[in-house]
Amino acid sequence: MARERSSLRTRLLVTILTPLVMMAVLLGYWRFTVAQDTAEALFDRSLLAAALAISRDVIVSEGDALLPSTRDLITDAAGGEVFYHVTGPNGIYVTGYATPPVAKIDDAPDAPQPLYSKAVYHGQTVRVLRLIEQTSIDDTTGDATITVWQRMEDRDSFARQLGVRTGLLMMALLFTLALVVWFGVRFGLRPVTDLQDAISIRSADDLSAIRRPIPTELMGIVSTLNRLFGQVESSIAAHQAFISDASHQLRNPSAAVQSMAEAVRDAKDDTERERRIAELIKAARSTARVAEQLLSLDRLRHSELLSRVEPFDLSKLVSELCGDFAGVCLVDGTDFELVDAGQSLVVMADRVFIAEAIKNLLDNARKHSGPTLSKISVEVVCHDRHASVTVSDDGVGLSPEDEERAFSRFSQISSADGSGLGLAIAVSVADRHGGTLRINRVSKGASLTLSIPIADGERA
Repeated sequence: MARERSSLRTRLLVTILTPLVMMAVLLGYWRFTVAQDTAEALFDRSLLAAALAISRDVIVSEGDALLPSTRDLITDAAGGEVFYHVTGPNGIYVTGYATPPVAKIDDAPDAPQPLYSKAVYHGQTVRVLRLIEQTSIDDTTGDATITVWQRMEDRDSFARQLGVRTGLLMMALLFTLALVVWFGVRFGLRPVTDLQDAISIRSADDLSAIRRPIPTELMGIVSTLNRLFGQVESSIAAHQAFISDASHQLRNPSAAVQSMAEAVRDAKDDTERERRIAELIKAARSTARVAEQLLSLDRLRHSELLSRVEPFDLSKLVSELCGDFAGVCLVDGTDFELVDAGQSLVVMADRVFIAEAIKNLLDNARKHSGPTLSKISVEVVCHDRHASVTVSDDGVGLSPEDEERAFSRFSQISSADGSGLGLAIAVSVADRHGGTLRINRVSKGASLTLSIPIADGERA
């Protein structure tokens, strides 16, 4: 679990810091560009100030000397030395360095003043400023040209210093932010670890809801856990109840089979033995039927077990089941009638469970209709995209008010043979297939209708 918590902290750290680092890179690049522009503007102004100071001194001294303040300025201006060259009227050399850099300077009369350019001086790239002013030197009046230049290396070094300082500041801020985020996330995730510790100390039997104070962000997870705990607890309770009911229902038939087997052993003659063997076979079949119904009911509790879902004709299935059931009714002396739908009714369902539900409806009509039973009828119809199978009889009767009791497990409206699971299985089959089982209101006897949705694209 520590690995997951660490991974979550790392993920949050990366998620938060990645855009910040990208933004810092963009801002750093922008800041370095601004630093270069700033250095360019500062050094250009420094050159202009030096050129104006030299021009003033040349005019005042008529080219003889520069003031000490001007010498200090050109010695170390804005962190870089400034070189100069001055020519008087008619191009006469006045003062400064003898060989100025050759710059591509426009000599047109309307050339901008002052004029900046770049050139190469003694193998180094320099920034050149030319300033032309009218002056008088030794009674000669004309244009004096002041040329000043400075190494570009000094400017680049100044810009790099500004960029490095900005980068170091951003790195310090990002490092501080990373520490804040790391420990902040660790502190923020503490409720999650506390919740884990609280759940880990629970026993396997403790499925009660989590009621400890939690942050808003964890309410969804805790609500889901509480709902899951409730579902598991309900499932366990239902399973335990089922096991208890099943053991109770199987105890009596098993005891009866054992008792009948002993009676067969102790039979006095062949006639009595044959009679008791017949009773034993009937009891064994009844016990097997109860066990089969219990297993079917348990399987129906888990909808994922309906793995044999396939399209099939419900009308054909009902005809097959009624063909077998009609023989049983003939032996009992009960009239039987089947009203077919007259068309194919294809449903998407588990054929085995649907057949089980229909057989349970038929057995219910035969076993629980009482001594007045004389007729059982089955009708298959299609209505509102549903295929319906209605089983009716003229026995003791069953009303819609009896649904809750009739559809409950191990419950019977009247005392009769059976386990009380038939209708419970039928209603479970209907629910698992998106259908319904209902008791119809009739004037005599009982009528139950099982409805299953028609498969998409099939006839309605």
